[in-house]
Amino acid sequence: QVQLVESGGGLVQAGDSLRLSCAASGRTFTTYTMGWFRQAPGKEREFVAAITWRGGSLHYADSVKGRFTISRDNGKNTVYLQMNSLKPEDTAVYYCAARTGILVTTTPEYPLWGQGTQVTVSS
Repeated sequence: QVQLVESGGGLVQAGDSLRLSCAASGRTFTTYTMGWFRQAPGKEREFVAAITWRGGSLHYADSVKGRFTISRDNGKNTVYLQMNSLKPEDTAVYYCAARTGILVTTTPEYPLWGQGTQVTVSS
């Protein structure tokens, strides 16, 4: 089974940048659509960005569009989330997720999840 492991989170100041990574391990025989989600304390998990297997289709939440960029390197089995111009409201645990299907933005459609990485943005 494929496992997803996020890394790259940390404590930064408003306006700073971070790049999150999601490395896939284990055997896989299927191409995946990959997504990034985030969940702040006391809040529901929300969609951030997603990318199809070949990278031909991308989608972003309105709250991060123009600031965040999702990309993937299938040769390295890794998906990235470049986060620029970070705001305090971006503070959350960020999760990567995978599904064997088309690009969607709802959490129930993603059966495979990583453990999450904490991003904290101070003002």
